[in-house]
Amino acid sequence: MLVGIGFFVVRSLTEKTAQGVREQKARVESLPGGTVPPLRPAKRKNEEPVARDLSEKKPQDHSAQKSGARASPTQRAEAPSRVDTRAEAPGSANTGTVPLASRAGVTKVNPKDGLRYVWIPPGTFTMGCSAGDSECAEDEKPAHGVTITKGFWLGQTEVTQAAYQRVVGRDPSRFKGADVPVETVSWSEAQAYCQAVGGRLPTEAEWEYAARAGSAESRNGDIDRIAWHNSNSGSRTHGVAQKEGNAWWLYDMLGNVWEWTADWYGSYAPGPAVDSAGPVSGQYRALRGGSWVVYPSLARVSDRVWLVPGFRGKDVGLRCVGE
Repeated sequence: MLVGIGFFVVRSLTEKTAQGVREQKARVESLPGGTVPPLRPAKRKNEEPVARDLSEKKPQDHSAQKSGARASPTQRAEAPSRVDTRAEAPGSANTGTVPLASRAGVTKVNPKDGLRYVWIPPGTFTMGCSAGDSECAEDEKPAHGVTITKGFWLGQTEVTQAAYQRVVGRDPSRFKGADVPVETVSWSEAQAYCQAVGGRLPTEAEWEYAARAGSAESRNGDIDRIAWHNSNSGSRTHGVAQKEGNAWWLYDMLGNVWEWTADWYGSYAPGPAVDSAGPVSGQYRALRGGSWVVYPSLARVSDRVWLVPGFRGKDVGLRCVGE
């Protein structure tokens, strides 16, 4: 709801029962309206590093402190090299390598906006409140199985101001910077951008599936290492890919800016779903990921917020699915 020039996204006190009264939803103030080398993805326990060069593994081998500051030049030098830049369309021939359609994390550049997109393979996951997560609200329940039947390309980062300027011809953002996420965009403006570059906004199910990257945890690592939130952001957005990515080499899935999704906001239906796309109509659109404004407890892969489609805020941005 809007209050003065800002708004608070809140939940009722009855929903805020985990460890006492839950922290209030993020306050987002309403204002009118170059690809970065990826750093080190967070590695899950007992997981082998994923080979970035497709020639590193043969087809039969399918195994796979907080710091709010930007990585130092030394740290960047120690980080793995860029993800494979030779990606082909899923299913294309690539003799001697694992088919790309089965390899999460393979990337390609979209020539229309110059951003890198990551291949997300089809699969099944549990959507909603993570097991053992005491910070979940009622709209994250019930947890339920969702099957994604078709793989898709997802922006490796949030859409940057440089990309938005290149495609749309203007930059509405409050916090300026070529590699900083574009913000202060409405849902229709976000969807129009994605369509202009040959894609669309992700569904909530696609977004959470990609954010989890095969993990059942509420986030993919230490909060300060993976996300910009209200305790480490300095009250502003930051350049994309400065924090650690997830296991599928996606960056800033948590924190920095909220990301519009394609779905209308609504309650989850119990039971398994296939290619879930949310309600057929509604008053609010769903957003995911948290932002530089939110408390760390809200920067979780299952957390959801809702806004009227015409809202523009200085911590509301987007990430596209590329068809």
